[in-house]
Amino acid sequence: MPSVTETTKTTNKGEPNHVSVLLCTYNGEAFIEQQLDSIQNQTHQHISVYASDDGSTDETLNILKKYQAQWHKGDFKIYDGPRKGFMANFLSLVCSTQIPDSYYTFADQDDIWALDKLSHALTLLQAETQQDPVVYCSRTELIDADGVNIGYSPIFTRKPSFANALVQSIGGGNTMVLNPTAVRLMREASIGQTIISHDWWAYLVVTGAGGKILYDKKPTTLYRQHGGNLVGTNIGLPAKLLRAKQLLNGHFYEWNNVNIKALQSVKQLLTKENTEIFETFCEARQKSLFPRLAGIRKAGVYRQSTMDNTGLFVATVLNRL
Repeated sequence: MPSVTETTKTTNKGEPNHVSVLLCTYNGEAFIEQQLDSIQNQTHQHISVYASDDGSTDETLNILKKYQAQWHKGDFKIYDGPRKGFMANFLSLVCSTQIPDSYYTFADQDDIWALDKLSHALTLLQAETQQDPVVYCSRTELIDADGVNIGYSPIFTRKPSFANALVQSIGGGNTMVLNPTAVRLMREASIGQTIISHDWWAYLVVTGAGGKILYDKKPTTLYRQHGGNLVGTNIGLPAKLLRAKQLLNGHFYEWNNVNIKALQSVKQLLTKENTEIFETFCEARQKSLFPRLAGIRKAGVYRQSTMDNTGLFVATVLNRL
């Protein structure tokens, strides 16, 4: 992972509450200053930024260098990304040996963070056993290109679990904060992987290994919806129709294939109970209709809403799961 520019200063070395912000950028000049301002203005004081730029041709790099020159909360390093898409870019940071162990949080270039996002997340994370992998995530407040509120992401009420993670991702990466144990687990599980998304992968790996997801109903991130989004919101009729289309055209089936292949390579990290759930789920997908229905029921996989569970049943019947 070659560095484009080195840090301007190093502070807070060894600080137990230090947070490393993993920021991935690509032609983000339109909104990235608002995101960096919201990170710089966090009430939490011990923050380093590790930005991986995937070959921007606009002013993104110059903006990053401007903030690097004035950063005072910790390190600010800029790296040349792998240029293989956002997923590979995030994993390049997760797996980097140049970033010290600390709390990690993912940052998109076009969002805005609530000023107490990190302090609030750390309060909840530090109340948990630090020997276990724990990930904080939350709802999001949706904003348009001008920063105007246009709604909120759904409230999920069912318990986060590996059985849920196998068929649904509930926590946006732009809201996640990982404790150091979860960071080390993710690093071990992610080297050389091809996955669908870094946030879904974190949900799968951490719950699969017996860790915990702290899902917060309080929105901590203003999630910008605009024409350049790689991943959009999951609310409203258009999003529901898109999910139905993805199910029918086989996208959901292929996503599960990718996740299963990745999990197979790190199956030793799963708990005994979750290994059984995983194997039952995998075997059921290969069977004919009625054994498939029985197997999926035995695996106990579920989604968060009644409508989504109906879609899960349809996907099972159509062999699109």
